[in-house]
Amino acid sequence: TTMTHLLLGIEPRYIRRAPYIPTASEFPILKAVNLGFRINPIAAVFIIPGPASYVGGDIVSGMIYTGLHREDPLTLFIDVGTNGEIVLGNREWLMTASCSAGPAFEGGGIRWGMRAEEGAVEKVTIDPDTFEPTLTIVGDTPPRGICGSGMIDLISEMLLCGIIDPRGKFVLDPSHPRMMKDEYDTAYILAFAGDTAMQKDLIFTESDINSLILSKGAIYAGFTVLLTEAGLDFSMVDRIWIAGGFGQFLDIDKAITIGLLPDIDRGKFKYLGNSSIGGAYMALLSDKYRQEAHTISNNMTYIDFSSNTRFMDEFTSALFLPHTNQDAFPSVKIKTEKSNQKKQTG
Repeated sequence: TTMTHLLLGIEPRYIRRAPYIPTASEFPILKAVNLGFRINPIAAVFIIPGPASYVGGDIVSGMIYTGLHREDPLTLFIDVGTNGEIVLGNREWLMTASCSAGPAFEGGGIRWGMRAEEGAVEKVTIDPDTFEPTLTIVGDTPPRGICGSGMIDLISEMLLCGIIDPRGKFVLDPSHPRMMKDEYDTAYILAFAGDTAMQKDLIFTESDINSLILSKGAIYAGFTVLLTEAGLDFSMVDRIWIAGGFGQFLDIDKAITIGLLPDIDRGKFKYLGNSSIGGAYMALLSDKYRQEAHTISNNMTYIDFSSNTRFMDEFTSALFLPHTNQDAFPSVKIKTEKSNQKKQTG
């Protein structure tokens, strides 16, 4: 919504001022020349409408792509990005909210964070005996950073291997070759300088872990509160669809291990990739989907979390790996107990 206002030269200040209502949510079709686009000057530019200040056209575009509003199954849809936009509903009703997850899963604020581009670590496994990592890198090139899916894998693996505790604090012997500490932070070394594109150690710091915990906590709290507002719980949801720029991989089980996703039947989850771009392509090629965008936006009921005390309570509870309520994550509890037993017997 903010980017749309800035693109069109519309006053954006009301987006962040109570009662948080944007200046405009629907826009006329414009000519490319009026926006300074270097394409055919008379090309038509369609701006997908956004239903609220913190739920914009990107989530509406994602809805076009998924089609959940055309179907009966009750679906929870999350676009994991800076705003953490969530939709709950089906063909009969739609609720939406934004949980302000921050940019961590997109690489923002992470020491070596990046998007899922060439050189990004997108998959990680760690040997529980040696604590040595095995990395999968986009483009099979020397690594130059780590993207969202890699971060999820890494934190999950570090938790189950006992490198970090449920608070996200390092507990591995600081003398281990994979551990380092400087004047700023403690870190785990994913790749040594000689193996990276930047000829520097690729590290993941305790501050990075904390940023990811804050982001995943906001998303999980958003899920929980939106369901509560609808009088539902996770067991009543038929499908959970996840979108975002994670790259080719998103390990659902590891996302559950860190408490990003609920610990329910894995068959209910589906990773969609970048649904916003998919929906934009559909709207570009079909007037039907451009009209549908207006219908979707108008039919969404927006729930504002900014003054919701329940959201803050749920958010605080989720600032743990996977959660302060371990019983809500029974499969993770079993895995961590087995891991602890193995360490004690070993």
